[in-house]
Amino acid sequence: MLPASVHPYFFLSYAHTPRFGAGGPDPDMWVERLFRDLCGHVMALTDLPAGAEAGFMDREIRSGEGWSERLGAALATCRVFVPLFSPRYFASEMCGKEWFAFAHRAIQHGAASNERAEAIVPALWVPVPPSQLPGPAERLQFNHNTFGERYVTDGLYGLIKLRGYAEQYERAVYELARRIVRVAETVRLDPVRPMDYRVVPSAFGPSGTAGGAGGGPARTLHVTVAAGSRHDLPDGRSPEYYGESALDWNPYHPVSQRPIAYVAEDVIKNLNYQTTMSSFDDEAGHFDSKQPPTRPEILIVDRWVVEDEHRRQRLAAFDQESRPWINVVVPWNRYDHQSRAKEAELARRLEETLPVKMSQGRAACRAAANGVANMETLGQILPQVVEAAAQQFLRHAQVYLPAGNTHTERPRLIGPMGMSEPPAPPPAPFPPDAYDAHIDGNDSNDTDRGDADDSES
Repeated sequence: MLPASVHPYFFLSYAHTPRFGAGGPDPDMWVERLFRDLCGHVMALTDLPAGAEAGFMDREIRSGEGWSERLGAALATCRVFVPLFSPRYFASEMCGKEWFAFAHRAIQHGAASNERAEAIVPALWVPVPPSQLPGPAERLQFNHNTFGERYVTDGLYGLIKLRGYAEQYERAVYELARRIVRVAETVRLDPVRPMDYRVVPSAFGPSGTAGGAGGGPARTLHVTVAAGSRHDLPDGRSPEYYGESALDWNPYHPVSQRPIAYVAEDVIKNLNYQTTMSSFDDEAGHFDSKQPPTRPEILIVDRWVVEDEHRRQRLAAFDQESRPWINVVVPWNRYDHQSRAKEAELARRLEETLPVKMSQGRAACRAAANGVANMETLGQILPQVVEAAAQQFLRHAQVYLPAGNTHTERPRLIGPMGMSEPPAPPPAPFPPDAYDAHIDGNDSNDTDRGDADDSES
């Protein structure tokens, strides 16, 4: 991590623009001018000492191979994150990773303080229609109109390129710098350990998928919590970790001030999902349906529920259903003395209750089911568990054929070979299952164990 004396005041996140040809002008020179102007205003508006790093901008063009230690450290220590909105920005996996890494700091801060911390100050480099904004950007409460009318219609790129708009550019940049300083003085995010680029997902979702970068139907995910309330705990169990319902369960108390369901919801929303939540007690019959899935799901389980025989039996029945698009996460606080004293017993009973879910899927899914020790680990492992559930959902969801094409045959060769062969059979009603069996090299009875990729780390 960077020494405290060189923590950048703000982090400018932007999508590199490719050159038009060899030897042509560097289109990012305009971004560098904006960066210098912002740094100058921030230095003038604050008491930062001479030589302090007012801002950070990554000038290296990257294609997903990784990021430097300096970039990761800057994201883990800067006070304000400034994304330059443009269509290219939301199509960039690298920009999505930067956004997720910084936003996750705000989630951790909110969990520890139970106060909302929003330290993202967006700027319009090129105006983007609201319909093309991914969920994390769309949910920002930010009024661009205060920066000027021309700024809203042309963006900073238009103002900086056209000589007639020099005054409007200066006003917009000054107002942006003022907003950065105001947010930095209001929100105090603690520095954290830099995230590992290899496991950092994009906040904009996978490129080219529905609900991913570039708009499209929103992706949805359901979170269910299997836990007791303070009114129905096992004898001797402390109520300090529980509330009026399962959704109030807070396993990481007192480090976390927020229930685990809402922390998980924030992390999942930062992956460009819309979420719904419910208690396992309120989902009677939900997991017994034989219908194809309508969304991926995460089941968050308190090991103490196995002390309640009715809940234990319902969990055991759920485990017998072949539903690989539902992944289990088991938060476990080793500083909870009661839980630590019964850890071996509760872990054994839960494994006996959920033998399939505790052993299926990727290494990250198995690790999540066998105990997540703290909030930091939850933030690292939950995105991987969500991604695995989403992939399994896509493989098992109902396939709807286009209207009027229910009897369309597969294309056939024209010529002697094509004429000598019988017509190809119509497509199977569930091609994802057939595809799974093909890539797995296993029969259809093994699909609930995850595919070949899911079984490896």
